[in-house]
Amino acid sequence: MRKKIVVGNWKMNLLQADAAARATELKELVGESSGCEVGICPTFLSISPVVSALEGSCIGVGAQDIFWKESGAFTGFLSAAMIADAGCKYVLIGHSERRGRFGKLEVPESTLGFFAETDETVNLKLKAVLGTSLTPIVCVGETLAEREASKTDEVIAAQVNAMLDGIEAEAFAEGVIAYEPVWAIGTGQVCDSTEANRVCGFIRSVLPASIQASVRIQYGGSVNPANAAELFSQPEIDGGLVGGASLKPSDFIQVIRSAS
Repeated sequence: MRKKIVVGNWKMNLLQADAAARATELKELVGESSGCEVGICPTFLSISPVVSALEGSCIGVGAQDIFWKESGAFTGFLSAAMIADAGCKYVLIGHSERRGRFGKLEVPESTLGFFAETDETVNLKLKAVLGTSLTPIVCVGETLAEREASKTDEVIAAQVNAMLDGIEAEAFAEGVIAYEPVWAIGTGQVCDSTEANRVCGFIRSVLPASIQASVRIQYGGSVNPANAAELFSQPEIDGGLVGGASLKPSDFIQVIRSAS
């Protein structure tokens, strides 16, 4: 039986003091045991105070991105060893916003080239994380245009196969995949629970047979207290990657309890 995992992605929000305060509030709400695996991914600068705030709790901390080299002349990037050394347990890889695939575009379209994550760099980052103490959460998902063109399965299969290229299946047996339909991220739209379940099941079918039973597949995309229970009741959905609702501890705890 796969244990459900609920992780909050705080994105580019909260200064260090506020991040630590909200982590402390969440720690008190969760208590000693949550019934499911719980994590939060603050900004890089807030990792240290959040790790300190959550000391002694069952809540893990994650980073929102990583670089695939161990060290070198790569200004502004952080390696797997650095992320682990900061006290992280998880790391997000390939989020659609890193790929320049936005559900709600809030930057000039001319700047999209800045968000240059590709299937190749996702694969390199995953290779860098496997074998370390970090649990990778790899994000996949289709845009609205791709869904309307009936290319959802084609796009997601390509992303899953590319991320695992050159990787032994068993190395990813304890990994996590987050299905995040791009059109549902930050838009308030939610994928119908039965369709979300179908796509998560499809993702599982694309994985090598030897790890299909162990890899956990989350749903992400406007998850909130009102829809979490219905989503998490689906047999192929092993929890959620939660954006906006995770920034408010009183909302996030309701999502967590829905998975518990």
